[in-house]
Amino acid sequence: MKFNSVYRFGLSLAAVCCIFTSVSAQKNVAYQDQNVRISVITDGVVRMEYAPDGQFMNDNSFIAVNRNYPAAAFKVQNKGRKVEISTAQFVLTYNKGMGKFTADNLQIASPKAKKTIPFVWKPGMKDEKNLKGTYRTLDGYDGNMHDNEPMPIEDGLLSRSGWTFIDDSESYIFDRSEWPWVAHRANEGNTQDWYFMAYGHDYKKALKDFTAFSGKVPLPPRYAFGYWWSRYWSYSDNEMRNLVSHFRNYNVPLDVMVVDIDWHYRENGKGGWTGYTWNRRLFPSPKGFLKWLDDEHLQSTFNLHPADGIRNFEEHYPEMAKWMDVDPATKQDIAWQASDKRFMKGWIETQLRPMEKDGVDFWWLDWQQWNNDRLFPKLSNTWWLNYVVFTDMERTYDRRPMLYHRWGGLGNHRYQIGFSGDAIISWRSLDYQPYFNSTASNVLYGFWSHDIGGHYGVSAIDPELYIRWMQFGALSPILRTHSTKNSGLNKEPWEFDYHKVDIIRSIVDERYALAPYIYTMARKTYDDAIAICRPMYYDYPENNEAYDNRNEYMFGDQMLVYPITSPMKDGTSKEKVWLPAGNDWYEVSSGTLLKGGQTVERSFHLDEYPLYIKAGSVIPMYGKVKNLQGNDEPVVVSVYPGTKGQFSLYEDNGNDKNYADEYATTELTAQRNGNMLTVSIGARKGSYKDMPSARRFKVKIVASVVPESIMINGQKADFEYDGNNLTLIIDVPETDCSVAKKINITYPQDALDVADGTIGRFRRIQQNCLTAKRDDAEIIFGEELGTMESTGRAISYYPNRFREYIEAFRKNYANLPQILKNNGLNDERVEKFLKATY
Repeated sequence: MKFNSVYRFGLSLAAVCCIFTSVSAQKNVAYQDQNVRISVITDGVVRMEYAPDGQFMNDNSFIAVNRNYPAAAFKVQNKGRKVEISTAQFVLTYNKGMGKFTADNLQIASPKAKKTIPFVWKPGMKDEKNLKGTYRTLDGYDGNMHDNEPMPIEDGLLSRSGWTFIDDSESYIFDRSEWPWVAHRANEGNTQDWYFMAYGHDYKKALKDFTAFSGKVPLPPRYAFGYWWSRYWSYSDNEMRNLVSHFRNYNVPLDVMVVDIDWHYRENGKGGWTGYTWNRRLFPSPKGFLKWLDDEHLQSTFNLHPADGIRNFEEHYPEMAKWMDVDPATKQDIAWQASDKRFMKGWIETQLRPMEKDGVDFWWLDWQQWNNDRLFPKLSNTWWLNYVVFTDMERTYDRRPMLYHRWGGLGNHRYQIGFSGDAIISWRSLDYQPYFNSTASNVLYGFWSHDIGGHYGVSAIDPELYIRWMQFGALSPILRTHSTKNSGLNKEPWEFDYHKVDIIRSIVDERYALAPYIYTMARKTYDDAIAICRPMYYDYPENNEAYDNRNEYMFGDQMLVYPITSPMKDGTSKEKVWLPAGNDWYEVSSGTLLKGGQTVERSFHLDEYPLYIKAGSVIPMYGKVKNLQGNDEPVVVSVYPGTKGQFSLYEDNGNDKNYADEYATTELTAQRNGNMLTVSIGARKGSYKDMPSARRFKVKIVASVVPESIMINGQKADFEYDGNNLTLIIDVPETDCSVAKKINITYPQDALDVADGTIGRFRRIQQNCLTAKRDDAEIIFGEELGTMESTGRAISYYPNRFREYIEAFRKNYANLPQILKNNGLNDERVEKFLKATY
């Protein structure tokens, strides 16, 4: 009997990016004979190999890039013709000496003593309860349908059965060169290389266990979580500058400029779908244009369709020809050869590297041609392009590698940002994307970048559909708007009427406000393999609602989202939202604290959507920022109604490769006891390059009454009070980040409860009074209706009269129908006002 110590997780960044310097013998071998080797990777994952010649495979495969497994606890009983390997998660039984693994000689079952999902697995069994993964592209799909066929979304790593089988027997391996390259397995087609994962309903453990042999999800640069502007349009240098100027004038934050295909020549004899020569009619000085983007603190990415290879008219054709030993004078085109290491190195060095040196930050790969390589028939061009370009960046630059391209299959999680393709503009497409987004986390592909608003299929923008798509996009991994080359598909915020401009701008602002929270959750993806957007069943695996409500998902650990994906009726959207038990949930749009453990039907205006925050949560945010290039912005510590909460704020340099070890965390906590609320900002721990020594904080208490007193580290402090949003704001002066701060807030003993929807009622009364004026410019609001409209503002001016104003508002609100009639509104306008209020 053999015991191994409990394992620990951890892979170096080099392992993540598939850059290996040596291959060691596999660890944790539980059983081995002449033809079979069985290794325990974690207590939930086992690798099973059959090799007819006894030459077991220690090289890294496309799926499995780590053979140096952490220590794992397991027991082995090897008696007679049978060997039994057991862990806390499974019991494997193998009958020795019977050749390849079959249902006659191999079985894996759940431990009898463990309270988990019972199972018995044998080779050949089909799992009917797989929770699915993702698919290469949304190209041409209206929702999940294309030519009357549903999307063949792939199986994922998770199943309600509690187990997953992965057959890695036929995938290619990496050779042992300095830049590992695709190679054939020995005895290809005759070996078995299997993985079995057992996890019950502990889905989070299963995903992290997968990274123990398949590598972590790299952390994207911080700027990736800002707003990306993208459009298929033949922009010129002048147009780009005017576009950015408009973003600045309209005060809309921006981080990434995506430049589509027309940056290079397109006409016959000078370019085409594939191209590498700048169109100097549009961009007279490429270097000057890229320098301007850099001066504007904008990251740039350019579209590549590389399938046509390097043709003789390209600016840097001569260099590539010489690289490939072709006489440039022959003007012989050089065909695309993805698996040819010499060609790919030349493609990068002669075509991409000059533009990278001029300032291109990363590439938008857009492979749309033949699926697999011509020399390696099972080598996906999509998967391989992602590997080559990502690892080239990792090998070449100090900055963090990033690209965006389509999903290529298992193992593709190591090359982070996904481009989901050209979605049809329709409500059906929007309705499918929340599910498509979150279920991709089941294969660790947690950073999809969708064409927010859709790509094509209509000739004009439906503002309501676009705004709903933007709301979903702001609570997606990447916020990137896009559309095809159609003059009617203008998604620039200023193209809409003033009310919708405000909504769109506020959506982008809210995305940036959440950046510290989002970035912390992205680090969690790296550490724990849990995506930002994740299905509800990760946290609530025993609730059927977690599986049935496919569009509902968690956005990080503290937020629940249910995007609105259908048109409003009579000016409102009604949605039935499941709020899981275990805690209460704060509805952001209305300011209402709702009980968990129920399904509620709620109504939403165009500027509202179902976003719920766990009661008591502490969420780090930003105020108004221009972009995410800096790392010293003031942090707003937002505390939501509830008893207690905690959050560990993560920070790093933002765009270097040292984040695995060079980072800092700050513990944020809130605790309520009676009429006292204590908010703590812990001393920062850790360090990273260019880390600010001091920082300003603001503490924002959401749905708060006016306090009696504020103390910061024992000293009395002032505060602001936002009456419209019933929010207490406390400025914590810039201080040393290594020093902890404690904020004590004392409330009146008989404080009112304002997490009851009052915030939403304030906003809707204000909106509806404005609508009433537009219906009748001569209307004069009476005392009761007029003071209802101005109650929030009055509280901001006179916080000492808080209770008086709130109680008067509540009394009038209860009598609103009569007040409207007293104000001279006819029955039709009263009904309109009330319908938009309640």
